[in-house]
Amino acid sequence: MDFGFLIWYTKFYTKPDAFRIWGSPGKRGNFSFQHSDYNSFLFRKGQRMEAEKKETTVNKKRLVSAFCRLVSIDAPSFGEREMADALTEELESLGFFVEEDRAGEIYGGTAGNLYAFRKGELLGSPLLFSTHMDTVEPALGKQALLQADGRITSDGTTVLGADCMAGTAALLEALRELLEEGKPIRDLELLFFIGEEKHLRGSAVFDFSKVKARESYILDLSGPVGTGAFQAPTLAEFTIEVYGKAAHAGFAPEEGIHAVAIAARGIARMELGHVGEEITVNVGAIEGGGRTTNIVPEYCRLMGEVRGFSHERVLEQAKKIEELFREEAGKAGGTVKMICEIPIHAYTTPKDHESVKRFRRACEKLGLPGILKKTFGGSDQNNLSLHGIHGLVLASAMEQVHSCREYTEVSALIRLTELIKALLEEGRQTESL
Repeated sequence: MDFGFLIWYTKFYTKPDAFRIWGSPGKRGNFSFQHSDYNSFLFRKGQRMEAEKKETTVNKKRLVSAFCRLVSIDAPSFGEREMADALTEELESLGFFVEEDRAGEIYGGTAGNLYAFRKGELLGSPLLFSTHMDTVEPALGKQALLQADGRITSDGTTVLGADCMAGTAALLEALRELLEEGKPIRDLELLFFIGEEKHLRGSAVFDFSKVKARESYILDLSGPVGTGAFQAPTLAEFTIEVYGKAAHAGFAPEEGIHAVAIAARGIARMELGHVGEEITVNVGAIEGGGRTTNIVPEYCRLMGEVRGFSHERVLEQAKKIEELFREEAGKAGGTVKMICEIPIHAYTTPKDHESVKRFRRACEKLGLPGILKKTFGGSDQNNLSLHGIHGLVLASAMEQVHSCREYTEVSALIRLTELIKALLEEGRQTESL
């Protein structure tokens, strides 16, 4: 696959301070740069768009064009077919064996998870890198705009898709450059999951028995490059159904059991927001009642969640919520049914784990901060940890994600590519000692 791109300065179609970066209509997968000098891509009216603090060996032209190519592919959750095909073609060109599972069939989707393996030249267990293929909505018809300050944004009507295509583009570029440089590396395993934006549905059904690696890096976190999340929460999603008794609100309200009132009293008793330092509780939706004002409502449903770094404490908090709603329903003569699902399980990667040590050494080499943090968001690392594969979720050049204000920066893409290369090279150096 040629990941080059046409770059058009479209003064008639875009804001005057932006370039539109896109592929030729109807010819996805067949693109080429039209500028003979990539510097023209980084200048506007003689002004440098981006100043690098130090020299880099990263092929910026190819990196940015690959990112924009990936962004242009529509890949909503469970509609990742074109993305899977594009990645398979690219990975095979890099010498990887690629296998697609049947996860798409489970969810009625168009594609499955991708597992890729490349035999390395050095001894040692494989390293695992992973991203996800799907993009949160609104994501159809995405277009990448290079702004004068070096940011890449959408046109404001969709997300950009830097989550998770920034990490994917950087990973592919890092691998290509290491192969071009002829540097030996260890065995590599790559995973590209479907349905991550739907609470990790793709990785939830993946057969991890085929994975040999025990160190992982997930390219799916906001924040400065050089940041890694070593801890993430359990998420418990609950639905509470409250059943009362209908009655005429004017003639005999005392004969009714007000389901909405029961729900309201239950919510009023809940601890919402932060519950201590490591638990959060939220009620995000409530619905029910009748279609008219003259009936005491007999039914109400509310939906919420509990998050926390302790799996046991999350379950305890969910149980407390159920109990207090049962108490309120009992006082009024109603009943309650609670359904609780756990799509995400908490994990903590020990700070002395080899994946953390490798990350810190690579960051030190590049002059990056090497920050370790907790995150209240889930990622596919949650499911990897359940199967004994421990690692970090790395900040991957994506900001204001899950919004139409999402953006990445060329400089951040370069730093991320450098970090991935350093992680791979650091592994090579460690094995050769």
